[in-house]
Amino acid sequence: MADYPSDLPIHQGHEWLRAEGDRWRVGITRFAVEQLGDITLVELPRPGTEVNARQAFGSVESVKSVSDLYAPVSGKVTAVNDALKDSPELVNNEPYAGGWMIEIEPGNRAELDELLAVDAYTQTLAGE
Repeated sequence: MADYPSDLPIHQGHEWLRAEGDRWRVGITRFAVEQLGDITLVELPRPGTEVNARQAFGSVESVKSVSDLYAPVSGKVTAVNDALKDSPELVNNEPYAGGWMIEIEPGNRAELDELLAVDAYTQTLAGE
């Protein structure tokens, strides 16, 4: 089982959040990366796009498949990781650092309570 930073709340769709001031950075977990294989393309929304919790905001393409990315919380996209256009492999190599995908200005902070702590997330993986 992969290691996960203990301070990141995680959506059941395998997306994590990290506080960056009053915004939240979003990426996918190491487990998701391992399931996808080598990522070859990341499609992300433009800054200013409104996203809704539990709804697709983009996709990742790998040698195995194309998978949707789901917003862990609702809000406005304030930044995207432009480095992923030329280097999608950053998601494979650094899923919790250089492989982040978008930053969101959360609209409803109560949605954060619906996310899983790392322990609860890894327990759900054990059941898969």
